[in-house]
Amino acid sequence: MGSAKKTESTSRKARIEEMRRAEQSRERRNRVLTITASVIVVAGLVAGGAFLIKSQSDDKDSAASDSKAASGKFVTGKDGVKKWSTKLTQNHVTKDVKYPMEPPVGGDHNQVWMNCNGDVYEDAIKNENAVHSLEHGAVWVTYNSKASDADVKALAEKVKKTPYSLMSPVEDQQDPIMLSAWGHQRTVKSAGDPDVGTFFETYVQGKQTPEPGAACTNGLSK
Repeated sequence: MGSAKKTESTSRKARIEEMRRAEQSRERRNRVLTITASVIVVAGLVAGGAFLIKSQSDDKDSAASDSKAASGKFVTGKDGVKKWSTKLTQNHVTKDVKYPMEPPVGGDHNQVWMNCNGDVYEDAIKNENAVHSLEHGAVWVTYNSKASDADVKALAEKVKKTPYSLMSPVEDQQDPIMLSAWGHQRTVKSAGDPDVGTFFETYVQGKQTPEPGAACTNGLSK
């Protein structure tokens, strides 16, 4: 009888021990699953939060850039040069920028500048890259289809001989030939207009340049 009870007790202890081991195993699995799920949730929250912050920052930067630029206007001086009335932003952005003037004379821009070492572009270039060239002190010569072939050719020859200058077509601009520098712009009647030389002398690496001496090579070249 005593032997039977002892056997039963031993068997019960064995079952209890087995149940304990099974319970511990389940607890370990549950902990692993809980930790794994928590890590996934936290990682998702961090990634989502970072994306939300970046999106909000981009939206804020875009709104700030557009509103700041839109708050200004051109003021024409006695010499016929128009100057933008407010300080232009200089942030590097990857998105397209809505400039309040065409061609633009400053504002947020792409981090890569257009080569402006006397570069003449036959096709339209992106405003965001050209504005970066203006930041480096370049003069940007632009023209549309109303400009004569002779004027376009003569202006191209002048640009090719002038470091810190570039030239490209801008069909949407108001006048046939326009000259732009950071914060400044003017219209000229022709390539032979004396105001062309005056504008170059004043604004190629002029006092308006936010980053004088910055490179006009090793940038973007269509």
